[in-house]
Amino acid sequence: MITRRIVLAGAAALAFAGSASASDWKTKYPEITFAVIPAENGSGVTERYGAFVDYLSKELGIKVNLRVANDYAAVIEGQRAGNIQIGYYGPASFARARLTGVKTDAFVIDVNADGSKGYYSVFYVLAKSPYQKIEDLKGKNLGLVDPNSTSGNNMPRFKLNQMGIDPDAYFSKAIFTGSHENAVLALAQGTVDVAANWWNADDDSNLTRMLNKNMVKSSDGTPLKKEDFRIIVKSDLIINSPYAYLESLPDDMKAAIKQAFLDAAKKDPEAYKKLSDGKNLPWQPITNADYDKTIELIKFVDNLRKKAS
Repeated sequence: MITRRIVLAGAAALAFAGSASASDWKTKYPEITFAVIPAENGSGVTERYGAFVDYLSKELGIKVNLRVANDYAAVIEGQRAGNIQIGYYGPASFARARLTGVKTDAFVIDVNADGSKGYYSVFYVLAKSPYQKIEDLKGKNLGLVDPNSTSGNNMPRFKLNQMGIDPDAYFSKAIFTGSHENAVLALAQGTVDVAANWWNADDDSNLTRMLNKNMVKSSDGTPLKKEDFRIIVKSDLIINSPYAYLESLPDDMKAAIKQAFLDAAKKDPEAYKKLSDGKNLPWQPITNADYDKTIELIKFVDNLRKKAS
């Protein structure tokens, strides 16, 4: 006969087991590292993510340390070594991680204000320049971002190949600037004549975010405006960036991390708004399979490089 005492005892045992399970992973992982790709300078990333990291620490009940990676490869290699438990990737860098055997799983994706889950790669020139199309820039300097950047290298090369252009032969120089911000600054200051970058919408791009912080000035120090830049090429849609955790983390820990991200916009709206200057909707779940097309893009670009060498 099942008595009320037996039922209560069973419930208590289940509650204890759940509590012990959470305690187990928190004991094993009293601290974790959350690494972010270098889309902007170090202080800018810290300012953008600081409040969210505090929220994440509180929600998980452990210390979360923010690491601003030197480059995209640092996130990949940090997760490969197991030193970075959560990584914020670009689509191409996540695809590169998966392609090279990093055991990491995408769990949420950025969502734009209109509900879409993609963005574009664009080529900017200065509005005062005579350049109206890529064909006007033969022999000039091209500013790229990072070898593992989707919008700042892989998609630009893919787009140029569609136009019959090999950037390493067509331009006088193809320069990796190290970050999306640096690519814009190189264009603004005349170091390059055309620069690749990411673009969500007319009022939401890396350029507009930099302009909102008064970061963009010409070589003589004159502040520049959005009207001082012109887009001459726009790519097809690219899937948005994922957040990914190590596959080896305990399942209940991964569930807690994912839930904390999914709840962030509701539980700490101010911290969440800082991440995208209030432009993004709440994160949504995502899987590794959603980046299969990006892996194909990476393979394509790798083949281009092999042919060129």
